[in-house]
Amino acid sequence: MIFDTHAHYDDASFDDDREETLKRVFESGIGCVVNIGADLASSATTVRLAEEHERIYAAVGIHPESVKEVDDNAIALLRDMIRKCDKVRAIGEIGIDLHYDKESLEQQKTAFIRQWDLADEFGLPVVIHSRDAAKVTFDVIKVRYEAVGKPLKAVMHCYSYEKEQAVEYVKMGLYIGVGGVLTFKNGRKLRESVEAVPMESILLETDCPYLAPEPFRGKRNDSSNIRYVVAELAKLKGITEEEAEDITYANAQRFYGI
Repeated sequence: MIFDTHAHYDDASFDDDREETLKRVFESGIGCVVNIGADLASSATTVRLAEEHERIYAAVGIHPESVKEVDDNAIALLRDMIRKCDKVRAIGEIGIDLHYDKESLEQQKTAFIRQWDLADEFGLPVVIHSRDAAKVTFDVIKVRYEAVGKPLKAVMHCYSYEKEQAVEYVKMGLYIGVGGVLTFKNGRKLRESVEAVPMESILLETDCPYLAPEPFRGKRNDSSNIRYVVAELAKLKGITEEEAEDITYANAQRFYGI
């Protein structure tokens, strides 16, 4: 069985066939899915999706691209979602994204920290998004690790940086999120990172409907395609695909408390 730790089935691209897709996904050998919020609206729809489907759990949070949403009211709304739904198992995705907007960096850092504080309030892990922000993201996490003085409950979603940084994240207790990029010809950095960290620190994810693996790159992604990532992961680690599934499933259960 496979655990997809990061999906977006509330996305509009699934509006025409969401239920049919989910039925096929779970029949394909996917045991569990965590659907991830990106703003207040998608966090709310994520909670509803989790309430409607036994094997779907939720993460709620505000993505750095929606950083302007993060204020006292937003934090209160997220807190209310957590209190009302016991299937909310993480805060995310949150973090730093400097790909399009560098001007809001300080605002993004504040939003990142506020939402991580909320996660700590409820003993929940965080799902971290980081794009074109390797150093600043690492610095925020390092400061938090040193302040807390114990391993952090976090995953680096869709990891895209150097292997040396991946190793440092693992030392701080973080998991490394691995998806379709592992199968790409230009996915060298992720493959090197996967080889450098232990299996016990790897979580499988799709980020669907995005980042479909080869041979479906560029098409709408769903959790059934994660088997191609499993195959590449098993090859890199010198283990069987069944072992890769079992270890990453246990990792996800441990991370999300499921």
